[in-house]
Parts: sequence; C-alpha cells; structure tokens
Amino acid sequence: MVLVCLVALAQCFTGSDVLRWRSFYESHDNAWKSHYREVFDNGLRETLCCLGRVKYLTAKEEDEVYSVARLLGDLVAYRASGTGHMELLAALALLQQNEKSSESSEGSMEAPEMRVKEAATLHTFAEAAYTGLLLDVGRNPLMFLCLWLYRQGVLSPWARNRRPALDGDNWWRGHAAAFLKYANLPPEALRYGRVNQVKCEAAYFIVVLHHLQTVVIAIRGTETPEDLITDGLCKECTLSADDLSGLINSNYIHYEIHQNVTSSFPHYGHSGIVEAAREVYMQIEGTPGEHDTESYGPLSKLLGFGCECFGYNVRIVGHSLGGAIAALLGIKVCHFSLLKAAFTFY
Repeated sequence: MVLVCLVALAQCFTGSDVLRWRSFYESHDNAWKSHYREVFDNGLRETLCCLGRVKYLTAKEEDEVYSVARLLGDLVAYRASGTGHMELLAALALLQQNEKSSESSEGSMEAPEMRVKEAATLHTFAEAAYTGLLLDVGRNPLMFLCLWLYRQGVLSPWARNRRPALDGDNWWRGHAAAFLKYANLPPEALRYGRVNQVKCEAAYFIVVLHHLQTVVIAIRGTETPEDLITDGLCKECTLSADDLSGLINSNYIHYEIHQNVTSSFPHYGHSGIVEAAREVYMQIEGTPGEHDTESYGPLSKLLGFGCECFGYNVRIVGHSLGGAIAALLGIKVCHFSLLKAAFTFY
C-alpha cells in the first residue's frame, strides 16, 4: 500500500512518461549521450555569444563547438546506469587517494639545480604571454581594468611606432606593450609574435636575449574562448612521424631514443594541442618552396647558418595550454640547436 502511494505521488510530480522511459534510458546510453550533447552544445554556444563570439550561435553540426559538446556528452554517459554525479566524483577521489606516489616517480630524474634556476627565470616570459585581462584579474581583482589598460600602453599612444608589430594586435600595439612591460624588455628584443583569437592558433612571442645568447619562444596558455575550445578538443589524435621528427631525425638525440620512438608507433596526443603545435610550427618555421630544401620562417632567419642568432640556445616556454604546445613544439625544433629545452609550467 505504501509503495502504491509513493508511485502515485511520484507520478504527480514527474509524470508517467518519465517513469515509462526510465527503463529505456537504463538500457540505451545513446539517449543520455544525445540529451547531454544537446545540453552542452546549446550551453557552450550561448556562453560564447555572451563572451562576444556571436558567430558560434549559429548551429553547425560538425563545427568545433559541436565536437566539444559531443565529447562532453559521451563523458556523462555513466548517467544511463543510474550513477549520480557525486558518486562518480567520490569514486575518482578514492582512486586518487589509493594511488601510490612511489609508482609515479619511478624512473624520474631530479632536475639539475642550474636548470631549475633557469626555469625560474624563464617563467616570467610564460606569464608575460598573458597580455589580456586574465593576468590582471588574477593579481588585482579590484583594479584589474586600470592596470590592464596601463600595461597595454593606452596612456602612451605616441610610443606606438616604437613597439613591434604583432599579428592580430590592436592599433596602438597594446599586446606588444603588455608583453614587454611585464618581461621588462626593450622593444627591439621582441622580434615576432601573434595574438590572434582563433581556435587551435596559439598566441606566441619570439624574443632574442643577446646577453644570454638565447632565443625564447613564449606560448600563451588558456586565456580566450578560442583557447577553451582548443582545450576541449581532447579526442585522441595519432602523432605522425613528422610530429616526432625531432626525436627521429635529429643528430643531437641519443640512438636509444631514436629506437624507442620508432619501434613503439603509433603514438597519440590531445587533438587540439597537436593541431595547435603543428600550426605554430608552420608559422615560426615556414614551409620550403617547391624547389627549395630549406624553409624561411622567423626561426630560420634568426638561427640559420650565418644569421644573427646562429649558435644561440633555444628555449620554449609556456603555461597551462601553452606548456603542452611548447612540449610538442620542442620536439619538432630539435634540429635547430643542441642547447634546446622546453619548459612547461602548470
């Protein structure tokens, strides 16, 4: 009798359709996936529209927003079995608690003190790459807008012509000014860069430090909605031999590493990060012409034989998303210098 009353009461609040479809949802996770894909797709498009990206409001079945929504919908398919969100989080916390820290550190090497000091110095460039509002919001929640405008050089527009021109920068070259101000560098130190707001096209800055005989490539982390889309495109992607060319073809790499890489194909990576790393490499290295064997990108113009920075160290730095891109990019530019390193900060 009590059970009948409870069922009747549940039908009053939820309707008979919900109870009728419950068994179907439990046996067919595709229904849950389709439901959550639509929820995430609409939510992402509305959020991007509020952030000023109106173009994403128009639904396109196979665009990048749909790809992210589809992935998120697949991730919550556990709801089909009746598992709640809190139960899943509790299980993940339990797994993390039971992991042995000793297992994760097996085979790892302690970084030399000199390399740690160098990483601490280069961390400034990884932070300076955040030329938008994000850096100032985190450091100065109350006065972030004023400080950002100050970093952007809005108060000194007459200095525009002295600042380097970056792809995608505003009229007064504010992103170049913000990077130089935070890194405490003269304008001539910043040679190339880009601050476009396009998915899988990371912002980067190329700096020449003559006193250290070093070329620094700083890659910005997640800052814009397009960067979030790049983060969300996390379906696995097969790494080609060209992606790992630095480990396969470089003369600076130990022979055993060559063998381990070539004998363990296929290798996989985050599709958004892999695509972004490929695109950045094309920008900084360029592509050879039809009858040429050498490329003529910014990096080759700086580090090529007989060029201004021939023999200099190469340091690639990045934070968060930029750090992941820097790691892949570091593999591809192994042929430029024996004294090359990629520093990723999280």
